[in-house]
Amino acid sequence: MIGDISIVQKIAARTILVGLATLGATHTARGEAATFDLTGPRVEMKVSRSGKSLPISETANFQPGDRIWIHPDLPESQSVRYLMIVAFLRGSTNPPPEDWFTRAETWNKKVRQEGIMVTVPAEAQQVLVFLAPETTGGFSTLRTAVRAVPGVFVRASQDLNQAGLYRSRLEKYLSVVRETSDTDPKELRERSVQMAKTLGIRLDQQCFDRPVEQQASCLTQNTDRLVLDDGHSQSVVAAMTTGPSSDLIGAISTTPMAGGGFYSAYVGAVVDLARLLGNIHTAEFQYIPALAMPDGEQLNLHLNNPPSFRNPKSVIVVGLPAVEAPQLPPLRNPSVDQVFCLQNPSLVLPVEGAPLVFSTDIAHDFVLSLPAKGGKQVELPAKADAARGGIVVDARKAEAAELDTQVVGTLRGNWGFETFAGPSFHIRNAQRVDWTVAAKDQGALIVGRDDTLHLESMCAVCAEKVSLKMGDTSESKLNWKSSGNNELEIHIPMKDAPAGQVKLLVQRFGQAHPDEVTVQAFSEAAKLDDFTISVGDKQGVLEGTRLDEVKSFELNGIDFAPAKLARADRKDVLYLAAPETASFRAEQNLVARVGLKDGRVLNLQTTVRPARPRVSLVSKSVLASSSTSAIRLANQDMLPQDGRISFFVKSELPEKFSHSEKIEVASEDEAFRVTLSVADGTLVMQDTETALAILEPLKSFGPSAFGALRFRAISEEGGKGDWIPLVKLVRLPTLKEIRCPDSPDKQCRLSGSNLFLLESVASDPQFAHNVPVPAGFADTSLNVPRPNGTILYVKLRDEPAAGNMAVLPVLPEDR
Repeated sequence: MIGDISIVQKIAARTILVGLATLGATHTARGEAATFDLTGPRVEMKVSRSGKSLPISETANFQPGDRIWIHPDLPESQSVRYLMIVAFLRGSTNPPPEDWFTRAETWNKKVRQEGIMVTVPAEAQQVLVFLAPETTGGFSTLRTAVRAVPGVFVRASQDLNQAGLYRSRLEKYLSVVRETSDTDPKELRERSVQMAKTLGIRLDQQCFDRPVEQQASCLTQNTDRLVLDDGHSQSVVAAMTTGPSSDLIGAISTTPMAGGGFYSAYVGAVVDLARLLGNIHTAEFQYIPALAMPDGEQLNLHLNNPPSFRNPKSVIVVGLPAVEAPQLPPLRNPSVDQVFCLQNPSLVLPVEGAPLVFSTDIAHDFVLSLPAKGGKQVELPAKADAARGGIVVDARKAEAAELDTQVVGTLRGNWGFETFAGPSFHIRNAQRVDWTVAAKDQGALIVGRDDTLHLESMCAVCAEKVSLKMGDTSESKLNWKSSGNNELEIHIPMKDAPAGQVKLLVQRFGQAHPDEVTVQAFSEAAKLDDFTISVGDKQGVLEGTRLDEVKSFELNGIDFAPAKLARADRKDVLYLAAPETASFRAEQNLVARVGLKDGRVLNLQTTVRPARPRVSLVSKSVLASSSTSAIRLANQDMLPQDGRISFFVKSELPEKFSHSEKIEVASEDEAFRVTLSVADGTLVMQDTETALAILEPLKSFGPSAFGALRFRAISEEGGKGDWIPLVKLVRLPTLKEIRCPDSPDKQCRLSGSNLFLLESVASDPQFAHNVPVPAGFADTSLNVPRPNGTILYVKLRDEPAAGNMAVLPVLPEDR
């Protein structure tokens, strides 16, 4: 392979190979995570393919036969002469032929004025540009070094591309954060959150707890840990997805840093690259990487080490896009059912899956393609905007008459030289709009109180503002929100309004005049529908409308007091409490007298229902799961989600249990419920009066249930008793271990899974020294106070009022 090189060059090649052999044995050091903050030389570049030219910033990949124009943009005062060498590679095991290396003397007048043109040869896979200080025999030495160990330079090309793509995302994020902080600090949170999604950036939510003037600096600190790994960025450099390179980056990206935090994928690529090129040097040359940040035709080079112009001189290594098939961006619509309004001047289509679309110019010339009448297509220009969280569409030139009311638009664009079709979106074209009041709200607008009304329309997403007009009064702005794709939920203040017709004015995007919707406001006295009470009840339920007007309630000489007013199924529900247990007989027909606030008294025919079943809680026992948990719950009123509770209930009404009687257990909102019965073995009779109920919440409710549980009896006839508090269901994280540094004044590190279930961690039961766990915490370890021996104290997010003990092994910190 290298039989034609000189003795000196053979020695140099062996030096390279020895350096590579030691690569795997070297430990990662923090200092090698270079920042690439030195400005290097600039190079102009554009690519021609099949009669079309693109600047390098819009080029995704090279193809055999592409013609690349390269122009070194060095200043007139450049004192060191750089030899520019363009090298094509064809994989790590196949050295490139000598004619795949093109040299250009950057000080040559023709090169300075016109640049050079190179053609991508067949079978080429990678492209590198070297900028080497002029040295006698330098071109031959460099070419021989590349041909001697092509795999090293293949890896360098891949890593340079990978690091450059990650760096583009970081630069976009930092530039927008700084610009927003200077121009509109109040928008910083919203834009940062949007960019974290579109660019794949790790966002520290605690930064927003700081004063506004400190948020930008917090969001931009520890920049080497902000970039998250991204599948599309890696697929652009296809060889990075498999093999030892990805193994090394994967290992580095999960290496804990001293003091907390983790290497990001960007740092992993940079460290790998620094190791790689740091071991390749001869007496004449050392190689330093340059990140190429394209801007139009300009390649702005960023260096991580200052170049040396004495032996060993620094050769700047620049990686260009790979010679491969294009890796089209896997854009997807995260909300496929969401509907968008074509006339919205701030129309943004959310997309995810390809951060490079937002951080580079590789994706360009976006359009939203809409089917028009007559089989034509309307294409609206669009552009990616990371700060706004998606693709911004310019619909100003859209002719509404050319489109149907409902259309499905497809996002299309170019990825380098290739066209691609992205996700589709449901679009509403609001021309003529019919608004109707939702059936559930017909007649629901009542004067004397604030009300909520729902308006329905196919183009409800095109509403810009809603206002109210009553009689000759001026318009008043209303609070409203979208409730689904075809409905508006409007809050209407009617406390001081007279009965009669009112107008709702709905202003749509792009319309000169609002849509008028006339609604009748009614003046309604209380309407009594039904009163329900059973034998032995201490509370009855009155149903009707305008029950807020009820002042008193008397039944069979017993005065009930209004306790709680609610609304369900377009009806008012008023709970009425008696001062003592009412004495009624089943099926007794009575007349209730209901006093209103305006002095009127209404009569309501009422029939007393049979007694409902009633049980009492005798005892309960909470058992933890069979798996070992480090957390010791503070009391028996908390039930681990994967645990089990057994509780005895005694029948009070009737006096004896029927084998058909059941016990229902449910959460307070009744979103989770289960029925325990003798038939399924979850209810075991101790005797004719007492039964043992057994509940395994994980099996009955699933992993998302938490909060207070209660139970009630259900009779053989289906009658339901009162709810009785049972226990609070809590979810437990898995705690693994604590690792502490030698210094007693430094915090320790708690590791485990599902740590977001913790509310706070303390070293003392009073929680005087505690660390809160932020909402949405997704990491597998966090800093905690140094434990008291092997004991920490934790509060659970599902029950933050109780402190619980956690016993864990305490180990020395990894070094």
